[in-house]
Amino acid sequence: ADVEESSKPLFAGLSDISISEDIPVEGDISVPIGSQNADNDLSTLDEPVKDTIMRDLRAVGQKFVHVMYPKKSSALLRDWDLWGPLLLCVTLALMLQGGSADSEEDGRPQFAEVFVIIWFGSVIITLNSKLLGGTISFFQSLCVLGYCILPLTVAMIVCRIVLLGSSGGISFAVRLIVVTASFGWSTFASTAFLADSQPANRKALVVYPVFLFYFVIGWMILTFSPSR
Repeated sequence: ADVEESSKPLFAGLSDISISEDIPVEGDISVPIGSQNADNDLSTLDEPVKDTIMRDLRAVGQKFVHVMYPKKSSALLRDWDLWGPLLLCVTLALMLQGGSADSEEDGRPQFAEVFVIIWFGSVIITLNSKLLGGTISFFQSLCVLGYCILPLTVAMIVCRIVLLGSSGGISFAVRLIVVTASFGWSTFASTAFLADSQPANRKALVVYPVFLFYFVIGWMILTFSPSR
């Protein structure tokens, strides 16, 4: 008897199973054409390099405009990037360097010092904002703080031009006015973007480190003197 049972096919009983006609067994596994087109439109893999670079440059330029004319706009926070802050940081560090990398006794900040001060200060302010309950993300805060160095970078360019003429009392007065105005503009622009992301009773604790951050950068610009 055991031999007869073992000789039966393993799935012999499945032929007696019938599927009710009320149960749907059909389905559509095709991908909609519209979704394919949408994915292709969003893909930049086949985009020319020139178009990609120009799009990124336009995005950076638009953020510069937001900094120079600060208003309650989420564009600087929503479409964050670090290309603009990196460009401004390198430009400011090179101009403060003054082209004398071999001179270490003139008292002027070196490139690495300026670079570390800007990025380390931005990270500290960002961490302080997060610890105080801010809703802004880490890289969004770095983006805002970095882009808001733009007025101080412009002030550095103006100061270098003024120093080409003279370095007397009038030159210092002009540089003082320019740096003070740029420092105020950078602080105002950054707080305009960051203030709304902080609790109402802790905004002063967030603004104070930002004030010190831009004050240090402004002081380096004001006390800069080219090598003779």
